[in-house]
Amino acid sequence: MPSTHHLVTPLSKDDIRKLHAGDLAFISGTIYAARDAAHKRMTEALDAGLPLPFDPEGQLVYYVGPSPAKPGTPIGSAGPTTSGRMDAYTPRLLKLGLAGMIGKGNRSQAVMNAIKENVCVYFAATGGAAALIARCIRSYTVLAWPELGPEALAAMEVENFPVTVVADCFGVDQYEEGKKPYQHI
Repeated sequence: MPSTHHLVTPLSKDDIRKLHAGDLAFISGTIYAARDAAHKRMTEALDAGLPLPFDPEGQLVYYVGPSPAKPGTPIGSAGPTTSGRMDAYTPRLLKLGLAGMIGKGNRSQAVMNAIKENVCVYFAATGGAAALIARCIRSYTVLAWPELGPEALAAMEVENFPVTVVADCFGVDQYEEGKKPYQHI
């Protein structure tokens, strides 16, 4: 039976070990918005021996490229993007202390291995619920690469941001588990 968790960032390894594939979680605190272009820039910075624009230790990255904010709101629609597009960059960031990611879709075997090896977590945000998800975002502040527009690296303050644990640190993948009851058909 899935459990429900209320998490506050940054996450500790103990927080992560309490999470199991299929669990629901509501995240509050700071999460970082970054998509393909920002991940490429982070990797280039690391390759050049430069620090990242944020300390990844215990933090979460949300794979999102939000739409423009309407007047009086911090952000427009903010639905998840396909996580697999960040797979080439993810193991390195997890090794640097990133606690996990929020996105949608399957991950490569290399990412799944890195999640387990580094005691991390992969959450899914509900695709198609971008306007509802945006209601949980209290602020959106670009930290680096503003020229990337919605793909810039940004800090978001969130309150009760709803996610599902897809891949836990024990090697369980909810996407694979969800298929099992139908494999005999």
